[in-house]
Amino acid sequence: MINCDLGMGKPFDIELERLTGQPSYSEAVRGVGAGQRGTFFLETFGCQMNDHDSEKVAGLLLSRGYQQVETPEAASLILYNTCSIREKAAQKVFSRLGEYRERQDEGKIIGVLGCVAQQEGEDIFKRAPWVSLVCGSASYSKLPGMLAQLESGNQRVTGLDTDTDETFETEVTRRDNPWRAYLTIIEGCDKACSYCVVPFTRGPERSRASDSILKEVRQLAELGYSEVQLLGQTVNSYADPTPRKTRFSELLLAVAEVQGIRRVRFTTSHPRDFTPDIVEAIEQEPKICDHVHLPVQSGSTRVLCAMQRTYSRDEYMKKIALIREASRPIAITTDIIVGFPGETESEFKETLSLLDEVQYDSMFSFKYSPRPNTPSLSMSDSISEEEKSRRLAILQDRQREIQTAKHDRLVGSRFEVLVSGKSRRENQWSGYTTSHRVINFASQERELLGTYVQVKVTEATPNSLVGEHVT
Repeated sequence: MINCDLGMGKPFDIELERLTGQPSYSEAVRGVGAGQRGTFFLETFGCQMNDHDSEKVAGLLLSRGYQQVETPEAASLILYNTCSIREKAAQKVFSRLGEYRERQDEGKIIGVLGCVAQQEGEDIFKRAPWVSLVCGSASYSKLPGMLAQLESGNQRVTGLDTDTDETFETEVTRRDNPWRAYLTIIEGCDKACSYCVVPFTRGPERSRASDSILKEVRQLAELGYSEVQLLGQTVNSYADPTPRKTRFSELLLAVAEVQGIRRVRFTTSHPRDFTPDIVEAIEQEPKICDHVHLPVQSGSTRVLCAMQRTYSRDEYMKKIALIREASRPIAITTDIIVGFPGETESEFKETLSLLDEVQYDSMFSFKYSPRPNTPSLSMSDSISEEEKSRRLAILQDRQREIQTAKHDRLVGSRFEVLVSGKSRRENQWSGYTTSHRVINFASQERELLGTYVQVKVTEATPNSLVGEHVT
């Protein structure tokens, strides 16, 4: 597998010829006739796993002679990599398809990828007859063959298998970030939460072999990547399919041992499978980032039971206690849904009290929306949109107060920051701490992107920190 950064105009040059004795990837692309197959535009909706899936798709297309362009107007192939977790996200996809309806007459191929593709299947052709390609995430390795069918005259092509192991990394992955790399280690989900469409769109849990993961991490380190983020819908449910049976905590430690790797992240964890050895690994190895994303979804045990989340509030709080008792501070972030069918006002207040008790470092919050092929679809959704919006606003205001207080206490602290952004304003930069806090800071250095620097916090806002570079 080749991993490389082939972003449009990005300056990061990976010397595969030096590392492998073979022509560089860019030379290989030119060798197969880059541009002769046409151009593609790829828009991504959703989470980090969708972002990484788009890296896989782009890598496959670039390796076969396509060129990526920045606008759909310039593309002969228009692809939408989609998310169906929330109803609004799915609606946005069909809205986007409607915008480009007339482009069928211009000879363009329009394709829908990802979760909406898997969820809607061939019904997409009925709702948007100008679409030619529907492909779920488990079929990306077959994408070149599907496009060849379209180029040879087929009007419509689908790839909707989910029971396959061909879902982890494609033979070529275009990396959008030259310092941080995503790696899918587990695909699909077996948890069957009553509101969640992932088991249907991504299929059952399949874990990638530990030796394959570590081989790619070593390759990434050789190519200059210093931060690796392990991905999975329930990443800590990882079950090594090899005879070695490497536990998730052992995998974290093994990745951290790879020379050149400076930070190891992972997301998203499921509370049921969050075990003490994970915290012990974070305590033992400073390279494993001090940040755990542990979605709770509700503070009410009754609602959690209706959601089929497999744990109670008390059981979740025991997981939080494991993290809080660690020998080094660990930031905790979460996901919360308000307005689940039947959620009473008192149950919503239990969620507010959970926020007060846990003191999350940040939170993603959503209004419940019914999704196709989920058990909650048959529940009476008696809570109005107005009431859901009211509860969401109260929840977010409470979390903003918590974050403001937590960030204020960090003024005067120093953090190591991986610099990932440069502002248009002179001498202004941004990056992330190991605990995944955003810091915007001033520095007189001419070039800091991709480097690790010490930053002293001078100000705080609810969502980020402000600081200055300490040399």
